[in-house]
Amino acid sequence: MKNISVVGAGTMGNGIAHVFAQNGYKVNLIDISEEALTKAVATIEKNMDRMIAKEKITAADKDAALGRLTTYTDISQGVAEAELVVEAATENTELKAKIFRQIDGAAPEGCILATNTSSISITQIAAGTGRPDKVIGMHFMNPVPVMKLVEVIRGYATSDEVTQTIMELSKKLGKVPTEVNDFPGFVANRILMPMINEAIISLHEGVAGVEEIDTVMKLGMAHPMGPLQLADFIGLDVCLSILRVMHDGFGNPKYAPCALLVNMVTAGKLGAKSGEGFYTYTPGSKDLKVSPKFAG
Repeated sequence: MKNISVVGAGTMGNGIAHVFAQNGYKVNLIDISEEALTKAVATIEKNMDRMIAKEKITAADKDAALGRLTTYTDISQGVAEAELVVEAATENTELKAKIFRQIDGAAPEGCILATNTSSISITQIAAGTGRPDKVIGMHFMNPVPVMKLVEVIRGYATSDEVTQTIMELSKKLGKVPTEVNDFPGFVANRILMPMINEAIISLHEGVAGVEEIDTVMKLGMAHPMGPLQLADFIGLDVCLSILRVMHDGFGNPKYAPCALLVNMVTAGKLGAKSGEGFYTYTPGSKDLKVSPKFAG
């Protein structure tokens, strides 16, 4: 396998493209927005420069990787010669179904179609294609160039051969693949999101403040980042989407998102990417300050 296409140039998409290009694969990065593609390439360059500074790669490695990266705004062109397509669009069921129909109609017959979804049913996505045996979940963790885990999720019809291929490919990327079954939220988010939601409920009910909740989890449970800061980092809209998928999928009220989370997303307070969530974020600054909404 040499030709990889990545659909979606956001945080996850550019990270996935980065990792494949750095490991010798020809990568087509696809997004309907030329601006998003330009920003993605700049992010990849910046992240590679950090790796050069840490002596993890050389300047020549960076140049070679970037030389293997091509951008497209047309899905049909971008996947025409792909052996693997990894979809990394927004966590929205209808959007992913639409993208997979486009990919399925344009990609070569033997091409494997993977999704980076963090919660949506692989079986449901695969059912909208003509190759359900070749559809699989390939859930990378953020930031992709740093995090080792890849959740490999097989749908109801995913073949053993495709699963084994993706497991082996993940190892070639320097990742640790872990095979899980197709249930809402899989393993990572089925465990993580209820914890984040409970932290938000604790804040909403006045059990403790933002910093206090995060400090308890960092110092008491040895988490590198508190759950509220992590929610900001993931994106509060993404957290809400995942909780809704699990709530709908299981029909269990324990997955119901906290009203505070719903209100924050409705108000456009999405975390780090919007500049404010539970904390405020200033471009170029590493100072972490609690949002005025929760201060005092």
